[in-house]
Amino acid sequence: MLTAAGVRAALPHRYPMLMVDRVLEIGDDHIRAVKAVTLNEPWYARLGPSPGDDDLAYPDFLLIESWTQTAGILATRLAGDAADGQVMLFGSMSGIDLHRPVFPGDTVEHHARLERAVNDTMIFAGESTVGGAPLLTIGQITMAFRPGDALAPPAPQGS
Repeated sequence: MLTAAGVRAALPHRYPMLMVDRVLEIGDDHIRAVKAVTLNEPWYARLGPSPGDDDLAYPDFLLIESWTQTAGILATRLAGDAADGQVMLFGSMSGIDLHRPVFPGDTVEHHARLERAVNDTMIFAGESTVGGAPLLTIGQITMAFRPGDALAPPAPQGS
């Protein structure tokens, strides 16, 4: 189990893009984490004083981001010291099914499992639920570690 402090230590993300609240379980090939959706999140600030029910649906892309951060915690743990100085990149996604919207007050439970690992590339699958009911199915997401210095923009050249 990881507390909020452990999640912050495991991921480079910070407010407002840190979207995992805590890890309930982590094993050799799987992880279970939670994200509590609240009205206090910045994406709801744009709504006026009387938003409709549909306006309060949590953005789908943020739900997927939260799931990938959960998988990223597992990937970092599996990579161990090999992740030092590396940047975690998520690539292709397939088999993404959204079963219902998420609303403030929902506690989302993410389940991710490692399907395959080849060198510095990992493939994850899983699902998310609210109260045990299906919310999101992830058929496959590919993640890779790449050297951070190779991804940095080139230094400006002097004149």
